[in-house]
Amino acid sequence: MLERFKNFKLLIGISALTVAGSAAFFSVFGLSKLFSGAQTSVIIMAGSLEFTKLVAASFLYQYWYRASKILKTYLGIGVVTLVLITSAGIFGYLSNAYQGATIEFEKQSTTLLYKEDRLSQLEEDKVYLKAELEQAIAALPDNYITAKRNLREDYNPKVLAVNDEILKIKQEIGDLKVTLVQTGVDVGPAIYLARVFGTDVDTVVKFFIFILIFVFDPMALAMVLAWNTALGRRSFEVYEEGDKKEKEKGDKNKKERKVLTSPEFDDRPRKGSVKIV
Repeated sequence: MLERFKNFKLLIGISALTVAGSAAFFSVFGLSKLFSGAQTSVIIMAGSLEFTKLVAASFLYQYWYRASKILKTYLGIGVVTLVLITSAGIFGYLSNAYQGATIEFEKQSTTLLYKEDRLSQLEEDKVYLKAELEQAIAALPDNYITAKRNLREDYNPKVLAVNDEILKIKQEIGDLKVTLVQTGVDVGPAIYLARVFGTDVDTVVKFFIFILIFVFDPMALAMVLAWNTALGRRSFEVYEEGDKKEKEKGDKNKKERKVLTSPEFDDRPRKGSVKIV
């Protein structure tokens, strides 16, 4: 159906340049994150290599039977190597984006675990203080009412302090859970998929990143070659049409020469003929 589209070759070219440009963008900036000490230099170097890769692939397609064997071998190895480098750059870019989205989530999750452990410890301290108070009161005779009151007055500030800290920790835990829900929106799909497949979030994200890098740059290179094929087919069609017209023109001239040289149209005197005056 798309072959009937009037500018189908243009559509192939736009698709090829779009995919190739996107792959180059992710790769270049991914490599710049990897070598953050010289980002500008890496961007220039990686960008020039990305452009050269597409040109080299197009050259190999168009001049495969004309180029020397050494040149074809070197350019082929270079294109494959650059595809791997591009894939590595895309992996670096996507993994950096994932870490940027999850670092705050992991930080808050770690803080929540610490707060929950602290709350459990405070609950145990509270129970221990109450038990210690009960044991101290039970050890006193029944008629030592003032002593028992003094013991309670001594323990009450400790119990109240523990209660205040417990309330404070519970409030912090509640705030952290709310914040985790808001932060988890960014990585929510990954968390859901991890629960579905029974694995951790990092494994799920790594799996999807590998799928993307195995499709992204090879697809860009394939679309560039498809564009070369479409342009080559158009050139062949134009050449074939021109050759056909030239052939038709030659046949027409040949017929005219044949008609002009036939005996009916030849006015020249022939040998042995008598001219009547």
